[in-house]
Amino acid sequence: MSKPISRILLVNDEKLVLKALVKGLNAAARQLDNPLGATFIGVETAQEALAAIREDGDIQAVIVDDQLHRVGEQGGARKKKLQMSALDLVHAIHAHRPELDVYILIAQQDEAEVVNTLLCEAVDGYFYRDDPDYFGWYRILSTQLLERAHTPFYDKLKQYVFMAKDAWHTPGHSSGDSLRGSPWAEDFYDFMGEHIFRGDLSCSVPMLDSLLHPTGIIDEAQQIAAKAFGAHRTFFATNGTSTANKVILQTLLAPGDKLLLDRNCHKSVHHGVVISGALPVYLDSSTNLEYGLFGPVPKQLIFKAIEDNTDARAMILTSCTYDGLRYDLPPIIAKAHEHGIKVIIDEAWYGHARFHPEFRPTALEAGADFATQSTHKVMSAFSQASMIHVNEVVEFNEHVFRENYNMHTSTSPQYSMIASLDVARRQMSMEGYKLLSRTLALAAELKELINSTGVFRVLELDDLLPEEVKQDGVRLDPTKVTVDISASGYTVDDLQKLLFERYNIQIEKSTFNTITLLLTIGTTKSKVARLYDALMRISRETRAPRRLYRTPAIPHFTRLKYLPRDAFYCGGELAPLLDEADQVNQALAGRVSSDQVVPYPPGIPVLVPGQVITPEIISYLVNLLRSQKQTELHGVVFDGWLPCIRVLTAEDEAGLRTLDGKA
Repeated sequence: MSKPISRILLVNDEKLVLKALVKGLNAAARQLDNPLGATFIGVETAQEALAAIREDGDIQAVIVDDQLHRVGEQGGARKKKLQMSALDLVHAIHAHRPELDVYILIAQQDEAEVVNTLLCEAVDGYFYRDDPDYFGWYRILSTQLLERAHTPFYDKLKQYVFMAKDAWHTPGHSSGDSLRGSPWAEDFYDFMGEHIFRGDLSCSVPMLDSLLHPTGIIDEAQQIAAKAFGAHRTFFATNGTSTANKVILQTLLAPGDKLLLDRNCHKSVHHGVVISGALPVYLDSSTNLEYGLFGPVPKQLIFKAIEDNTDARAMILTSCTYDGLRYDLPPIIAKAHEHGIKVIIDEAWYGHARFHPEFRPTALEAGADFATQSTHKVMSAFSQASMIHVNEVVEFNEHVFRENYNMHTSTSPQYSMIASLDVARRQMSMEGYKLLSRTLALAAELKELINSTGVFRVLELDDLLPEEVKQDGVRLDPTKVTVDISASGYTVDDLQKLLFERYNIQIEKSTFNTITLLLTIGTTKSKVARLYDALMRISRETRAPRRLYRTPAIPHFTRLKYLPRDAFYCGGELAPLLDEADQVNQALAGRVSSDQVVPYPPGIPVLVPGQVITPEIISYLVNLLRSQKQTELHGVVFDGWLPCIRVLTAEDEAGLRTLDGKA
């Protein structure tokens, strides 16, 4: 097992003092217990310090001499050398790597002044320059690092498993004993491994705390996660961000409350509208027809929706999108807050953003009240393991939140998922910057290699952005790489099949003429090389480009006649999209949908419950069914060979109240 390295950087412009400090602290580290591999290095200027924390991902803490803040009181040579005060340096460190522990070195007589000035800047502590207690300093620094690296739930789970208690409780496999020795099931036990079963435990084990009412190690793990991700409170979710979104919407919204939402939101958000009984105001996302991509909602459309709906209770947006497009959130959130509108950001694809300046600001840093993250999508957690981050302080009603959380959370959570959230947080806090720096470098290398094939081309931000959002300050997450395959001579489906069957490569998603590659902290140089080799070989086949038939453009949102909840809970009836002659069933026009109808990918609803169906929508769905590119259509039901959707009956509509007073 590899051992961690934790470098601690000292910043002091007096060369002899710096040398003595580094020597003394390294001697203490050698003589005392050093589980995290702490070593000390020094630099003389703020600029050198910033360069070091940018380039060295193993730096975990910084000690800054407060004399840097007196730069103007010294001679000209020293002023030129330093160029930055201690206070400015602390700000710069936090701006670049907020996870780092920062300490101040002070003179004892200046304690009151320095403490008042600097400790309000989220400094973790201070040491006396004139009283170098190297052993004491080292113990404090080491303890702080151990606290950041602590995984309370994972450690306790591991401890319990190694205690090898006899299980007289659920689950039924009883630590895997039901599988071992079974001619029908032992291969599953061998495949999964011993500890996956020994760690699959019951809520009957008190020492592992309760996810539904945490008061011990789960609560502690969530508090550490909140600090790491910059939240006021953090809650672990074992049902994915789909459930996390529903919990927040159900907490904030009562039946009839108005919600502004990006139509591009994940289907779970639209399910949350049904569950909460909210009145949605749908905002059409921008569309890039050339590549079949969906972008953010134009900023001016969001601003207008806020001004037109100042009585809205909340607004939810997705940032970044599946394709890596991220909103310029600060002005949008500020505008919503002007009118008391709560802001929820679905950061399912962007949970890593806190740990590298390339991706910041995060939604929480931009002022969002809530953020949901799929920790499993881009970090090292198991699938379905997610987090809910809360930024609200004064108005957050934990009791109401907890009731809604418990309504959606299993009373038998998977403990390995909780442990994976604990470990994923530790990894990102301790080496996230280093891993993300490597991922960004690999993304840049992969882009260059793909473009060098002369056939495949990585799309730039300007290619991806629909025209209407090009001035909105939208940025691109470089770890989502979208590749134009138009010149390859393959359809997307054929190319995906070729990559999978011949080259053992599985991609993330596709449109009719693009494929999307997701790079994560687990991406390696070897994987990049294998992908490049595959694409280069395919490009050398020199197949003639073929016409790729564009996926039909999704129709704009139409009229919402009834509350989605009311329409959903009606019985309805199945109505065919095609008639007996295989022609478009125009009789559907004017009917009202009872369900979501969602082409996947990308997962944007064409219809939501309560929405009026138009001829354009019917044609769009039929064209998708007939398209050469296979698309899942959630909400479409086959009655024999006829594709059908559920719509309200006349009797259903007679019992409902319209939203706009129209018949």
